[in-house]
Amino acid sequence: MRVKVRRRLKGLGAALVKNTVYVLPNTDEALEDFQWLREEIVAQGGTAIIAEASFVEGISDEELHAMIESAGSGPADADAADSTETIEPGRTWVTRQGVFVDRIASAWLIRRSIDPKARFKFVSPRGYKPLANEVRFDMVGAEYTHVGEDCTYQTLLRRFGLDEPGLFAIGEVVHDIDCKDEKFARPETPGVLGVLRGIADGTTTDEERLERGFRVFEDLYLFYSSRRRGGAT
Repeated sequence: MRVKVRRRLKGLGAALVKNTVYVLPNTDEALEDFQWLREEIVAQGGTAIIAEASFVEGISDEELHAMIESAGSGPADADAADSTETIEPGRTWVTRQGVFVDRIASAWLIRRSIDPKARFKFVSPRGYKPLANEVRFDMVGAEYTHVGEDCTYQTLLRRFGLDEPGLFAIGEVVHDIDCKDEKFARPETPGVLGVLRGIADGTTTDEERLERGFRVFEDLYLFYSSRRRGGAT
């Protein structure tokens, strides 16, 4: 497990300070990456601690940023995830502001295959308490989030019994981008990442990101489905 965790930390761009102490900048995205990894470690019987820290002596901020830059160049239990679920249509699905790959893909999947009347709400990730009729996704502590090695999109596939090959193929792309571990290494993955980064850079609201991202994932689904029908793998 240690080798796997080190590989994941390297994929996240975390810098090794001393022994088993790794650091990332204090951002919501970095905190979430560490939280996902901690859940994977705990699921496999290990332990991990996430702490916010300031270094007073021994290492400067400039040195720390250089280490991170250098490194960057190089919830529910698993048994519950196996059951098929349904949900009353028209729920409000809540996720973190600044949606990107897993949140965009998960929202597309929710609207397409789980809750066609779904409404989406974007909130600050820290300390949010859901209201009645709200369901959280891709947030730590959410009803639908990372489970073990699965990203949220893959968790939704399993929890709702969605077994279309095209949807699974998209899950592999989303997993590798979101978890940064190149587990599936599909050739389309870098291109999808580039398109999604362009969408993020070219939009000002999460609603716009979803609107444009939905088209990307719908086209990707058609691509994988047509390859399947044509006999390609």
